[in-house]
Amino acid sequence: MSGGAGGADAALAAERDGAAPGCAGEPMRRDGGAAGSGAPDAQEPPFVRNAADKHARARFTLGRAFACAGSGFAFALRTQRNMKIHVAAAVAAVAAGMALGIDGAAWACIALCIAAVFAAECLNTAVEAVVDLVSPEYAELARRAKDCAAGAVLVCAAGAVCVAAAVFLPRLAALAAG
Repeated sequence: MSGGAGGADAALAAERDGAAPGCAGEPMRRDGGAAGSGAPDAQEPPFVRNAADKHARARFTLGRAFACAGSGFAFALRTQRNMKIHVAAAVAAVAAGMALGIDGAAWACIALCIAAVFAAECLNTAVEAVVDLVSPEYAELARRAKDCAAGAVLVCAAGAVCVAAAVFLPRLAALAAG
């Protein structure tokens, strides 16, 4: 499981209570569409993130959606030790790719691996937050959910290491052979 939960708990509580500025408070339709992305569904009330924006009937624009996604990534980066490790590994992979002059297909593989690991870590952070919200006391099922989410990150990271080995080791061996 990801580390850094101490600071994350306070930040999650502030966002949950609507005290934090930013994306907590933008309305969305329950079908996942933004409230401003078309005619509202007359049968489904809009999903809103806090009461203040519900009363203000604030719109959820595409720009706000991207801002909220960026805020989520920044939250994971700020609060999760393992996300920082993944970023360092991504920087190392990009630096190695530039130094070794890898081709376009190899760059695509590296980029997809970086994206998969970042996405898995963000999902792990989200799962941990939701589990902590609904199960503040220890529960075996909550532990299993968190462990499975962390296991998904481990699978993605292990796959990324395999891709890195396939991309970089032959090039490094060719350099060593001279």
